[in-house]
Amino acid sequence: MGIRKVPVGNSIAIVNIGQLVTLAGPARPRVGAELRELGIIEDAALLIEDGRIAAAGPSSDLHDKIPPHAVVVDAKGCCVTPGFIDAHTHLVFAGNRAAEFEQRIGGATYQQIAAAGGGILRTVALTRGATEDELLASARKHRDWMLRGGTTTLEAKSGYGLNRDTEVKMLRVLRRLNEEGPARIVPTLLAAHTVPPEFADRRDQYVRFVADELIPEVAKAGLARYCDAFCDDHAFTVDECRTVFTAARAYGLGLRIHAEQFRPGTGAALAAELGAATADHLETVTVETLTQLREAGVQPVLLPGSVFCLRRTQYPPARAMVEAGLGIVLATDFNPGSSPAPSMAFMMSLACLQMGLMPAEALTAATINAAHSLGLGAEIGSLEPGKQADLLIHEFADYRELAYFAAAPLRPRVLIAGREVTA
Repeated sequence: MGIRKVPVGNSIAIVNIGQLVTLAGPARPRVGAELRELGIIEDAALLIEDGRIAAAGPSSDLHDKIPPHAVVVDAKGCCVTPGFIDAHTHLVFAGNRAAEFEQRIGGATYQQIAAAGGGILRTVALTRGATEDELLASARKHRDWMLRGGTTTLEAKSGYGLNRDTEVKMLRVLRRLNEEGPARIVPTLLAAHTVPPEFADRRDQYVRFVADELIPEVAKAGLARYCDAFCDDHAFTVDECRTVFTAARAYGLGLRIHAEQFRPGTGAALAAELGAATADHLETVTVETLTQLREAGVQPVLLPGSVFCLRRTQYPPARAMVEAGLGIVLATDFNPGSSPAPSMAFMMSLACLQMGLMPAEALTAATINAAHSLGLGAEIGSLEPGKQADLLIHEFADYRELAYFAAAPLRPRVLIAGREVTA
């Protein structure tokens, strides 16, 4: 990863933009018909000052406003969009689970592999044995894959430690990676990912450890912005997650939850009850629960990559969510087991082909709505004056090609805070 020498300076003008997708709109998650309103400007230009958008508009309006000292970048008639914001990843882990990938192809289910000591616990063992520097190198590689595909901000969880030392070690890796830049990393504590083997017969003690010891330590050290929990039959119950989240909220952490992935009634209603920022997965969510989420202002984070990689066919009911007025978010769920897929553009393809989203809706869910789900909607996610200049100059002229060319090796020019990044 590096930052190119060009462009430099405090003033940058991006000109000859064929299609500028600004995502300009209300200062909140977009819902309903708003998901298709992209704020497109044809034959456009962007002015950037000190890493922030100064102006966005038709070339004819901005041509005479370009400062004489500005660095001029030619977009060559291509499409420019905000950078992708991946609001659900498991970026930090050691090793991989390629052998389990093969097992699943042979017919084993996710739950069967987990019951045999594989799955999350396999990655836990490898991650516990890795040094902090080894985990940093691995996470940096994963981050660079994402950067190359246009992801400029990402949420990242712990959860492969399940003990004090490794959970803290993972969060330190995320802090170091965020400080290193250029991508912004939003850290989440996911110690309630699954019950570690040493607590198999005393899970209540593990829940109390997370709530009474780990959350206070992590919060006081500023190592996480959010707390997550996996609410499922092979993870934690609704009541156990409530215990974890009550502690997290008391220490000022925002709430996110893995919910309703394999069975309804596993956590989405709890997200509404506690006012969580997001409820993630939701493959089996009911219409009644969608109403609860909307009324509580909880954003659904849809993860089609895990459905695809697990060879399942039940995708989240995205169209029902749009019709219910929910501010949907699209993310990769990048992880070594159920979604070893780091591409946000591929998630857009899956969202359109398998979940019935229109390309505009998918792009909104991958940018401005994702930004709001992380509490960053006023800072990133759209190309509006005052916001940080995180943007992509694509190789094509129409934003719909992002979803249309499924799994294409996209290599947009990536700018973060107005500086071009290479990875």
